[in-house]
Amino acid sequence: MAPLSKAGAALNALREDLTGDVFAPEDPGYDDARAVFNAMIDRRPAVIAQCADESDVVRSVRFARDLDLKVAVRGGGHSVAGMALNDGGLVIDLRRMHEVTVHPAAEAVRVGGGATMSHLDRATQPYGLATTGGRASTTGVGGFVLGGGTGWLDRWCGLAVDNLLGVELVTADGSRTHASADENPDLFWALHGGGGNFGVATALTLKLHEMPEFSIALLLFLPEHGREAVRTYRDLIKVAPNEAGGAVIYLTAPPEEFVPPHLVGSLMCGVLLTYVGGEEDLRKLAEPLLALPHEAEVVGTMPYADVQCMIDDPPGLRNYWSAEYLRDAPDAFVDVYCARADSMPVPTGTQHVLFPQGGAIAEGPGDYPVPYRDAPWAVHPFGIWEDPADDERGIRWVRDVREDVRPWSTGDVYLNFIGDEGPERVIAGVGAENARRLAELKRRHDPDNVFRSNHNIRPA
Repeated sequence: MAPLSKAGAALNALREDLTGDVFAPEDPGYDDARAVFNAMIDRRPAVIAQCADESDVVRSVRFARDLDLKVAVRGGGHSVAGMALNDGGLVIDLRRMHEVTVHPAAEAVRVGGGATMSHLDRATQPYGLATTGGRASTTGVGGFVLGGGTGWLDRWCGLAVDNLLGVELVTADGSRTHASADENPDLFWALHGGGGNFGVATALTLKLHEMPEFSIALLLFLPEHGREAVRTYRDLIKVAPNEAGGAVIYLTAPPEEFVPPHLVGSLMCGVLLTYVGGEEDLRKLAEPLLALPHEAEVVGTMPYADVQCMIDDPPGLRNYWSAEYLRDAPDAFVDVYCARADSMPVPTGTQHVLFPQGGAIAEGPGDYPVPYRDAPWAVHPFGIWEDPADDERGIRWVRDVREDVRPWSTGDVYLNFIGDEGPERVIAGVGAENARRLAELKRRHDPDNVFRSNHNIRPA
C-alpha cells in the first residue's frame, strides 16, 4: 500500500483524469455505487472508478498498479460471490460502457464491457438476430461470456464462447490489446472460459444468428405430479431438435396473471420448453407435456428479449447458488431431484433448476476450457431469500442438493453458476490440463495476479 500522501495525490489525479466518476468511502453516492445484486455481499472498496471509455480503464489499472491496490472488475455485478467488489482496493466499474453496435450484414455485434443482456437482446431483436445470452436480463455480458456462457439458446447455437469472435482487453500493465483467432490466439483461447483472469474486457464481438421467431410453453404442475412432468420433459428433450431447450424449475408460484390465485406462494413444479421457431411447431413438440394434468400454462410466440426477463429477480435479495453437471438423468435421479424440492425454502425466490444440455453445446469445439460441455444435464440449486435469518437454511438446502446428485455428477462445473467454492472447484470448472495451460498464460499476461477477484487462476 502506498503512503497516504501519495495515495491522496494519486486519487485527486484520477478524479481529474477520468471522464467517468470516482467514488471514495466519504463521497455521496459511494454506497449506491458499491451495491451489487447479492445482498449478502457487503464490501468497502477504497476507490470505485466508474469508467466511461477504454482510456478510463487504462488510467484506472495504472492507478491501481502505482498504489499496489487490489483490483476488482464490475460489469453486471451478478457474481454470487461478490467478485465485482473487494475490500480496500479499486473497483473498475464498466456499467457506463454499455454501447451495443449491431452489424446485420456480418451477423455480428460489438458489445461494450459494461452492457447487460437486456442491452444486447434489445439491440439485436429488431434485426431478427440473436446469440446465446444469460437467463436474466440484468446479467453482465462480459463476465457471462468469458466464463463460458449458457442460456436458453445454447442447444441451438452453442455456448456464448462458441460465438466469441474477438475481445478488446486492457491487460495488467495497462496496455490495450485485441484477442481473436488470428491475433493473440493463445490469449483468445484463455478467454473462452478463463473468466476475468487476463484483463479488463472493454468490448466483445459476438456472432449472431437469424431468429425470426421464438416460442415458449410454460406449464405449472402440482408437486405430486412433478416426477411425471420431469420424466416427460427429459424424454422429450432426448429426441428433440437443437431448436428446443428450456428447463425444469421447482419454484414458489409467483403472483402472475396466469397463476391461479389459490396457488400463489406455494411450491410448484414448472416446466419451460423453449423453441427457436413458431407456435405451431412448438405445440407439436410439447404435446406430451400438454397432455399431463397441469394447473397453468402459457404457450405461444414471444419476443426473445421478453423471455429473457421472465425469471429476473430484483436486486437486494440474499443469494447462494451452486451446480453439478450430470452423466445422465435416470429415473432414480429424477426421484432424488424431485424429493429434494419438498425441503426447498418456500415462499422465497429460491429455484430448484434442471437444465438440458446436448445439441450444439456437445457439438461445439472441444478444446476450450469448458469441460462441462459433454454433460447432458445440469442441476442448479439457486437459493434466493430476503431474511438474513434464513441464511443457514438456504445455504444448507443448496449444499444438500449437491450432495444428493453427486452419484450422477461428472465433477465438472460451470463457474458462473457457483460462488467461491475453493481452488479445486476452479480446476473442475476449466479442466485439469486446461488449468495448467491457463496458469502458464496467466504468468505471461498477469504475473503479479493483479486480476484475482474472480475464479482465480494463479500464475504458474
